[in-house]
Amino acid sequence: MPSRTASDTPIAIAYTAMSIILTLVIVVLAVMRHDAIGWPGLVWIAGFVLMGVIRAPHARARRENVITANRRGWVETGLLMAMFITMMILPSVHLATGAFSVADYALPVWAAGLGAAAQLAFLWLFWRSHADLGRNWSPTLDVRNSHELVTRGVYSRMRHPMYAAIWLGVIAQPLLVHNWIAGLAVLPAFTLMYVVRVPREEAMMRETFGAAWDEYAARTGRIFPRLRAAPPPTADPAP
Repeated sequence: MPSRTASDTPIAIAYTAMSIILTLVIVVLAVMRHDAIGWPGLVWIAGFVLMGVIRAPHARARRENVITANRRGWVETGLLMAMFITMMILPSVHLATGAFSVADYALPVWAAGLGAAAQLAFLWLFWRSHADLGRNWSPTLDVRNSHELVTRGVYSRMRHPMYAAIWLGVIAQPLLVHNWIAGLAVLPAFTLMYVVRVPREEAMMRETFGAAWDEYAARTGRIFPRLRAAPPPTADPAP
């Protein structure tokens, strides 16, 4: 009999089922409020669903890959919790129920159009980043068994396309969710996460991959793609 993976445990199965049910409830309630939230809110809800669809298979693969080192702690937990609340919980609850309607604001149509364009760019880069990382992806600062330094695809030009994608989503959110609480709260939350987390993540990569990471970092941008990659270092000529 084949062994049961972490993704097949009753807790994992129950969590997945509950996530799907809650997502369906949010979608149904938001669609029922389409007159109140308008097409920008529906665009955000569609992105919310697609983000879960993109991440689901990679989350399963991550649970099946053994952790060999991590930089977890109360800071990491707090940053992730703040992002989960401001990027997922607050906007979905507001669009589904109108819970924070007292803090609504209005934007012109062109601003919502910019938000929709940013949302599309976010979803594409979010998908591409996961596809290129494969089993190396983790939402926490972990190094896993057979961890690979990925330098292909979008990672050939920038070191953190996942963060670049999330920046696009963070910009899109207040343009689509017109609410000071549900729309804008994600901006300070992700700014803090980015400033605190990225240096720690890069230090962990340097400890894991050594000179290979330094060479890679020297020829790539952080969240903006380097249009022309720097050539790899050449050996000094023999005396």
